[in-house]
Amino acid sequence: MVPKASRIAVLVNPSTGVAIDITLRAVQEAARALALEVTVLKAKTPAEIDAAFEALARERADALFIQADGFFASRRVQIATLAARERMPASYASREMVEAGLLMGYGTNIADMFRQVGIYTGSILRGAKQAGLPVIQATKFEFIINLQTAKSLGLDISPTLLARADEVIE
Repeated sequence: MVPKASRIAVLVNPSTGVAIDITLRAVQEAARALALEVTVLKAKTPAEIDAAFEALARERADALFIQADGFFASRRVQIATLAARERMPASYASREMVEAGLLMGYGTNIADMFRQVGIYTGSILRGAKQAGLPVIQATKFEFIINLQTAKSLGLDISPTLLARADEVIE
């Protein structure tokens, strides 16, 4: 979505334990493959989010990837406002952040995930042994683009990419 990007920033919550390691490992691997430079920003409070965006402006990153995290999701308006102020293309794993104003989202379809939890719960309530239930991974993902945000950032999104999106917010 930002083809000329060479420097990306990653916003992570240091309180997430193992999840931060998984996120950073995946981002670093992808960045190496794409020859991108990565800057890691950490925040676990609203004030630290503000400080992270100030650092983001100083670092002159071309795009921002935000770790999937409940705290960040709860601060979606703050994050979207700061991303708009800094004119920063930003992505997150859920629809709610894109609806709040981030550029794009790609992640698990939350409704499908909750449906799977319901099926598991029903199986257990009907007497199935938890240890005998298979591990299920997400199979439904959604790619959402906020076209209004793209236009405000001066980004031209190709018709092919728009066609691949599960939803385009205009």
